[in-house]
Amino acid sequence: MTEHDSSFTEEAELSAENEGGSADTTATQDAVGRVLARAEARSSGYALFSPGSAQALQRPDGRPAGQNHDGDQADLADRQALRRVAGLSTELEDVTEVEYRQLRLENVVLIGVYTQGTLGDAENSLHELAALAETAGAAVLDGLLQRRPNPDPSTYFGKGKAEELAGVVKALGADTVIADSELAPSQRRALEDIVKVKVIDRTAVILDIFSQHAKSREGKAQVELAQLEYLLPRLRGWGDSMSRQAGGQVGGAGAGMGSRGPGETKIELDRRRIHTRMARLRKQIAAMKPAREAKRANRKRNTVPSVAIAGYTNAGKSSLLNRITGAGLLVENALFATLDATVRRTQTTDGREFTFVDTVGFVRSLPTQLVEAFRSTLEEVGDADVIVHVVDGSHPDPASQLATVRDVIGEAGARDIPEVVVFNKSDLVSESDRIVLRGLEPHSIFVSARTGEGIEELLQLLDRMLPTPSIEVDVLVPYDRGDLVSQLHEHSTVLSTDYEEGGTHVRALVTPETQSQLLEYSTL
Repeated sequence: MTEHDSSFTEEAELSAENEGGSADTTATQDAVGRVLARAEARSSGYALFSPGSAQALQRPDGRPAGQNHDGDQADLADRQALRRVAGLSTELEDVTEVEYRQLRLENVVLIGVYTQGTLGDAENSLHELAALAETAGAAVLDGLLQRRPNPDPSTYFGKGKAEELAGVVKALGADTVIADSELAPSQRRALEDIVKVKVIDRTAVILDIFSQHAKSREGKAQVELAQLEYLLPRLRGWGDSMSRQAGGQVGGAGAGMGSRGPGETKIELDRRRIHTRMARLRKQIAAMKPAREAKRANRKRNTVPSVAIAGYTNAGKSSLLNRITGAGLLVENALFATLDATVRRTQTTDGREFTFVDTVGFVRSLPTQLVEAFRSTLEEVGDADVIVHVVDGSHPDPASQLATVRDVIGEAGARDIPEVVVFNKSDLVSESDRIVLRGLEPHSIFVSARTGEGIEELLQLLDRMLPTPSIEVDVLVPYDRGDLVSQLHEHSTVLSTDYEEGGTHVRALVTPETQSQLLEYSTL
């Protein structure tokens, strides 16, 4: 009996058993189980590794590939090995939900090449890519890692391993492959030709998430500009569709001699349209800058100190701001859930007002297009008086989060601004882990936006770090300038207040900006 006849017979058996009604429910379930078992056995020939933790392939002599010995042999063994990263699959196992899940989500396979560092670091990076893919709306089926001195310049994985990847993709029914680093346009095209499905890289996934989550007009313009900058060198046609020429009289009807020629190709037209759109977006973003600067100048004029909340994506920045100020921001266990900068005003314990600024989250290998597009958002970090650097204390690699965020803060020109390192999610951190984290940052604070642990300690520290008025003034403010008296009470330290015939006599500690406004009323 052929495989086709066998399949047809099984389908006939299923149909007959279904007509039997509820009495044959058990038989139907058994038949479904047989069909699924046969499909699983048919696809199992493509599996490269047995389930379990990611391990190197065994050598013919039985020694593990990761064993230490001279470098040439280790490099060769590592280059020959693909490592399956365990714990990445998010596909539902319930048979009744498979069709719905496959219709709603893309099924993806993750791939990565690590040239240095440990296998654990590479797996952490791939798990982060899995979280990015899920946030973008994909179901992760599997993840593969390969150790190489450098990614293959033509196919990223190497031709032989790329063909093995094609078998894995076919066996799992994946429709997308995501690489854990930025692919050159030629690498992406060559890998697509081998695996026969769409291939994208980490940058494309991050840009897609930003496109979904941007809400403000400025945020949408920034994301679109970043996407176009990424797309421009990666334009590709199918067959000859992008190389067709306009032809005819390019100068228009009746243009006469000299205007006839091959004209522009389709890809040239698309590139020109992209350049035109990018120029328009840059003008729009530039036009939004004065309004943003006016708001910032207003805060500076009123001498309102600013505290910027910066940190890795999904570290809990918005949750912390909600806990302190009741801002009501979106809080979600997803990467880049909030992109637009949010400013909220609050007070110190002695009544001085200051602002909290929630900024966009960062991630390792943040695309340069996004760093440039979100330069306006990063300006809020550069203009802050204090930076609250939020780190996910429960993350398996908090040191890399610290380094990544500090690199971006440096690019924003904010290295000299005082920094407070806050390890959030302390309710998920054990005592032994706290000792390790304290070793990373001896002067850090452990907080929990969920339980409120450490919030008071953080606010007290900010009270001490925020700039305080230090210039003593003695002024007699006329009664018709009550706005100045109100400003003194809001932003300065008032030492005494007396109401006299000529006005309000105030002694206070002020900033240099406030002192310049009160010079004409000074009694000294």
